[in-house]
Amino acid sequence: MKNPTPSERITRLRTEIARHDKLYYNKATPEITDYEYDLLRNELADLIARHPELAQAGTTETPGDDRTEGFAKVRHLSPMLSLDNTYNEDEFRNFVTRVEKLTANSQPHFVVEPKIDGVAVSLTYENGKFVRAVTRGNGTEGDDITRNVETIVSLPKTLTGEVPEKIEIRGEIYMTNAEFLRINAEREKAELPLYANPRNLAAGTVKLLDPRETAARKLEIVLYGIGFNGPVMRNNPPRGEPASMFGALSQFHSALLRWKLPTVEFFREVDGSDAAWQAICDLDKLRRTFAYPTDGAVVKLDSFAAQSHAGSTSKFPHWAIAFKFAPEQAETRLRAITLQIGRTGAITPVAELEPVELAGTTVSRATLHNADEISRKDIREGDLVVVEKAGEIIPQVVRVVLDKRPAESTAFDFAARLTELGLDAERVPGEAVWRLKKPSREQQIRALAHFGSKQCLDIENLGPAIAESLINADFVKTPSDLYSLTKEQLVTLEKFGDKSADNLLVAIEASKNGELWRLIHAIGIPNVGMQTAKDLARHFKTLDALAGATYSDFRRKLVGKKGQELKGEESVVSGVGGVVAESILTWFSDPAHREFVERLRAAGLNFSDTTETSDAAVNEAIAGKTFVITGTLPTLSRDEARDKIEAAGGRVSGSVSKKTDFVLAGEEAGSKLTKAQELGVTIIDEAEFRKMLNDAKTSSKSVGKAEVTHLAQPELF
Repeated sequence: MKNPTPSERITRLRTEIARHDKLYYNKATPEITDYEYDLLRNELADLIARHPELAQAGTTETPGDDRTEGFAKVRHLSPMLSLDNTYNEDEFRNFVTRVEKLTANSQPHFVVEPKIDGVAVSLTYENGKFVRAVTRGNGTEGDDITRNVETIVSLPKTLTGEVPEKIEIRGEIYMTNAEFLRINAEREKAELPLYANPRNLAAGTVKLLDPRETAARKLEIVLYGIGFNGPVMRNNPPRGEPASMFGALSQFHSALLRWKLPTVEFFREVDGSDAAWQAICDLDKLRRTFAYPTDGAVVKLDSFAAQSHAGSTSKFPHWAIAFKFAPEQAETRLRAITLQIGRTGAITPVAELEPVELAGTTVSRATLHNADEISRKDIREGDLVVVEKAGEIIPQVVRVVLDKRPAESTAFDFAARLTELGLDAERVPGEAVWRLKKPSREQQIRALAHFGSKQCLDIENLGPAIAESLINADFVKTPSDLYSLTKEQLVTLEKFGDKSADNLLVAIEASKNGELWRLIHAIGIPNVGMQTAKDLARHFKTLDALAGATYSDFRRKLVGKKGQELKGEESVVSGVGGVVAESILTWFSDPAHREFVERLRAAGLNFSDTTETSDAAVNEAIAGKTFVITGTLPTLSRDEARDKIEAAGGRVSGSVSKKTDFVLAGEEAGSKLTKAQELGVTIIDEAEFRKMLNDAKTSSKSVGKAEVTHLAQPELF
């Protein structure tokens, strides 16, 4: 439609904004940037202003709604409004002029804070005790996310000193850039789609139905606003209704500090337009040093009386505005679209760019996510494209500069490019990803090396080089073929003599008696790392029981205190969430994988848990306790320490949380030791650990450098 009428354009904008609201608020998978979204909303607002007869109640002119199924709905005691925003200095100064008129004050007193790119939340404390956390929702009611917010270790559950009897404290749940990168690195290893930015990941995490999965992602929170504010608690309260204990945001900020609640690290009081603008500029210079994503500055009237006088609409307060920092973008030429093949055969498109400076770094490659993303944005080789760092971290192609598109340009055909490259791939039903139908040579080598690695079946000398030789000679196609190798075959390989052949065959034979967890880890189920393999072996006892498990054997419905069924799920097996459960079920449902398991059975591998701790071996000081190992221990490698803990009935985790019982720390212990100190977790050294074990012996083995990790591993087929 070349020239739509105002009515037609408004209808189209409402439909488009509603779709983007659902993607942003309910699915945490936005397709456009905040800036592009704000342009759509501004266009709609301008059209409505020029054609008020086309305004409709209950349409997308109202703020978005983040309520989703699976969570109880809670009404806010005081409405939780959104903020109007601007990217323009003139519009910001117009806001100040309006405030001056509304308050009859030519030099309004403001506070300026960073706008953290996270998920808005309202916490309720009663008599100093944390009782509830609720999302903004539609501004009137939101989703109860208390169980997930309780996993945030930096949030005090009790306020000390003088506190209101009941108070709503507003803030933002976010994820640090470092944690975002850590999680994406794990997903990349597991061949899972990467999260676009920290905000999306935080939004998805607060809506997980299992708080144990939430805890593993390390959310953070910052508090800065106030909703309902009840009377003050006193030992001998006066008669009548006491007045609020706060007259201004600056006073409330001081109270947050006294209560030891996490708050913003930039908080400035200023008078008038010029000082407020200077604070915004200062914050823009500082924000890249923050550990969390900050996409703007919030300017608010300090005095609550002045706020009340200025008033609000049904959507936004008149006394506050968010100045959004425009995202840093750059134009560059898309030279080519290349395809990367991952360890599980997943094929990921990558934009190869002419190098360009962006947010302080040189960008020459950017993610294109999948074939659907290329098609939706109509990205073509040779296009001039706009590149942006999502959350100022990951480069991505935002859009194509269509008016500069080469005349000879043709649409990118993903399937045709696969054929051109000789890749036999298919699109997985229900997924956006394409995968190779059969494993490539590189996949076979990695799978074989993984199978025999130290943290799997520990087949000595079966490293990547030997694995490559075996695959190239066509002696081995899958790891099950190891058990039919002969000495006559091995001695034909380069650098293989009688002794090295004998040693490898002895190690392969010994691997048949490996513990069950080693076999579970070795077969390469996506998202199942070493610790999860141990948890599965401990719970199911046999590989057959694991292979025959159903979803309910991993996850069960939540049940209330009185036996009523609640919405949501919880883990039956420690560390196994919904994603891991689905990975296990999908893997064992594949006929090729079942055939592989049967070949391992025929080869005589151990399918049962033979490592269960005997009563005699259980150490009461360690049994049932969770340990984290960090740093270099004097005489024990981390693997040795882990084995001793597990032999005594304990469990080793890769990260510190409030559920950690002990941190076993050696020299050069880093962030895990710091986190343990912050949480008050008991920290022990090797000498104290040996006392717990009643083991005063000193190991003569060299200290290893292996980190205790929980990594997803490659599929074998």
